[in-house]
Amino acid sequence: MNATKIRIYPTSEQADFLNRQFGAVRFVYNKSLHIISSQYKRHGIKLNAKHDMKKLLPIAKKSRKYGWLKDFDSMALQEACINLDKAYCNFFDPKLAAKYPKFKKKLGKQTSYHCTSVGVGENWIKIPKCSPINAKVHRGIEGKVKSITLSKSPTGKYYASILVDDGVADKPLMQTLDSVVGVDMGITHIAIQSNGGKQANPRFLDNAARNLRRKQKALSRKKKGSKGRTKARLHVAKAHERTANARNDFQHKLSRQLIDENQAVVVETLKVKNMLKNKRLSKHIADASWGMFIEKLSYKAKHEGKHLIKIDQWYASSKTCSCCGNQVEVLPLNIRQWDCPACFIKLDRDINAAINIRQQGILKLRAEGYSVPANGGLRKTEHDSAAA
Repeated sequence: MNATKIRIYPTSEQADFLNRQFGAVRFVYNKSLHIISSQYKRHGIKLNAKHDMKKLLPIAKKSRKYGWLKDFDSMALQEACINLDKAYCNFFDPKLAAKYPKFKKKLGKQTSYHCTSVGVGENWIKIPKCSPINAKVHRGIEGKVKSITLSKSPTGKYYASILVDDGVADKPLMQTLDSVVGVDMGITHIAIQSNGGKQANPRFLDNAARNLRRKQKALSRKKKGSKGRTKARLHVAKAHERTANARNDFQHKLSRQLIDENQAVVVETLKVKNMLKNKRLSKHIADASWGMFIEKLSYKAKHEGKHLIKIDQWYASSKTCSCCGNQVEVLPLNIRQWDCPACFIKLDRDINAAINIRQQGILKLRAEGYSVPANGGLRKTEHDSAAA
């Protein structure tokens, strides 16, 4: 399977249809959520969004009140029920600790899923009940088109995510690993590698803060429901979109570099939701977006047949000396370098943590039966020389 996201350019009539399609999907989601919640609160009846709500769709289309739903793709409406069911599953899963499903709003990102009567050409895409839409297909689509997911960004841009069965399987996982790198996530430096390399954090949100503050203040002054407020909201959305695009581009390039240069990447298991409760660092942690970075590493590694190893989240990588294994009891965040009381070596907090992360990853790989040389392809650094 291969997915490609492209920009589409609907005409005014097509844009009107797509907006109504998004509205129908949003209506089904919100109505299903309302029915399930009210039935449980009033009568204690537990309904399932995936089964009970989907059965109501054909009945609703035959009624006078909701007959307009038949003008839109039935698969897209059914997918709304499936997505609501996933939201409930996430809510009841104690490991995810997700919040109760919320009603979808008209403002914000809108999506609709289509898996029947879809097609892609050189400069167009086709979805059910709509004429071909002009598109900028920037790369060849080879294989059978399985589905097309349309989306509309808060800035009013339309996109299509095309899922294609290209018949090409992912590369098999490498059995002998000559290059393993440990990566410690940080705020000052977004990624610290066990070989001594440090990638500075671009701090996209901080750089855009002044511009965002000015436009958000202008938005707050506008009267609700006015055309001026709509324009001001669009300006704020575009500023956020530029920031998100810059962060996304940076993470794609960095993750591609790490996967290309190494056969295995070892990272910590981060509980970002818990870390965001820190009032002083939550803004910087959210801007760093470690979770999305690890997600990009994951699918790139899978496609290339390489390994992404996540170690235990409770492992004290910063407090443990990478030379002798001694662990100190307390190591405040403001201490960036420290001396090991056992072997007296001077340690850089972040590089030391990355080396420990890498070593834990190697142990995990060997336990799973993979062949990793003694040094794991580690390039010699000043830290290794001092340890020797």
